[in-house]
Amino acid sequence: MRRAILMIAALAAMALSVPVSGQVAGRGYTVPRTPDGQPDLQGFWTNDTVTPLERPAEFGNKEVLTAEEAAAYAKKRNDQFLAQPKDNIHYDDAIWQAENYSKDVRLRTSLVTDPRDGKLPPLTPEARRREAARVANRAGIGVSDSAQTRSLAERCISWGNVGPPMIPPTYYANFQILQSRDAVVISHELMHDIRIVYLDGRAHPSSAIGYLAGHSRGRWDGDTLVVDTTNFTDQTNFRGPPATTRQEISHTRSLHVIERFTRTDKNTIHYEFTVEDPATWTRPWAGEMSIRSIEGPIYEYACHEGNYGLANILRAQRIQDAKDAAARKGSSN
Repeated sequence: MRRAILMIAALAAMALSVPVSGQVAGRGYTVPRTPDGQPDLQGFWTNDTVTPLERPAEFGNKEVLTAEEAAAYAKKRNDQFLAQPKDNIHYDDAIWQAENYSKDVRLRTSLVTDPRDGKLPPLTPEARRREAARVANRAGIGVSDSAQTRSLAERCISWGNVGPPMIPPTYYANFQILQSRDAVVISHELMHDIRIVYLDGRAHPSSAIGYLAGHSRGRWDGDTLVVDTTNFTDQTNFRGPPATTRQEISHTRSLHVIERFTRTDKNTIHYEFTVEDPATWTRPWAGEMSIRSIEGPIYEYACHEGNYGLANILRAQRIQDAKDAAARKGSSN
């Protein structure tokens, strides 16, 4: 209820002012500094937004909405969010997903800025074969038919929102940024992932070494933190777990991401990213969004409490194996 009230208040305010993602505001703003003299990005933040990753078909070629159109789309998205089926035990009409702030509303029709159509580039033939095999190994959205095909998200290991790029998850899109002279640390609420961006000039490790969120090296370009990330594995899904989208895409070890974090005022970081994986997409692509300050702290995401899914899958399979063995023995007698 609180979330719905805050969303309504945000929609009412939109007639007066709706920021356009892509405008780096606050040109007269003086970025605070850490004791080491670096631009200070520290604090509690969220990248939760109404704006979808890709442009919805209803907007055609329109890159930017009017304030009225953006307000109507935000209301539509909020109504859909609150209307999740009450018999869906997992999501329970969105009650437990409620946050203490409203989703960010922007005039852009997609987070993707390049290509200009707001869509991800086509998948390569290799990626299409890879995704077809993934779909064939799953019993349905959010469901695995074996321990081997159970995703990292279902196993409470990685949701994919850590990225990079940091695409907002369905809920709990909150994180904390901490800094030292030699590193920037991004601690995510979902699913308790911690990502380290090294500022000490170290090289990326051998390509034989992979990390779920890649290996990130950072440098300062004026007041902007530029992050170069390589050394991914092929285990993390790019577009989130299957419980939230039917367009889950797994990238490969050749993924390369460049990010730019620019603090534009006290409460905002402008976030831009460029993604390249020639084994997944036919061309590089780019996007941007607003990261907003929130009141902390972030909380423990206790995903494994009461999580018996994997143990039950294994137990059920062993029971089935025993029945099959008994049947084979009986037929041989």
